[in-house]
Amino acid sequence: SGIGFILTALCWGFTNPFIKRGSVGIERIKKGNWLMQTLAETWFLFTNWRYVVPLAINLSGSAVYYYTLSAADITVAVPITNSLALVFTILGGLLVGEPMPRGKELAGMMCIVLGAALCVTS
Repeated sequence: SGIGFILTALCWGFTNPFIKRGSVGIERIKKGNWLMQTLAETWFLFTNWRYVVPLAINLSGSAVYYYTLSAADITVAVPITNSLALVFTILGGLLVGEPMPRGKELAGMMCIVLGAALCVTS
């Protein structure tokens, strides 16, 4: 089940910066009413492969997560998966040009990884 946690966290976390980058430009859409605004924004997002591909990978992480939950203790699964997703979000952000984490952030990431490793091995 540890592999499932890591794979889920990877799908959820690593894709977040790419989803953010894929949605760039949505703020320029201006329509007259809320319905047309919502439809235009939805069309913009779902016709943009830079948004759809990472979103599909992210959502596939949910399928892995539910499969993993069937054989895992939820009190361990949730904190491990969510904390590792944060680490993978930071790493994915580095690939798209976000700033390098500072000392305290790196120390926090190490604590998260060590804590997750302890949970998986115990």
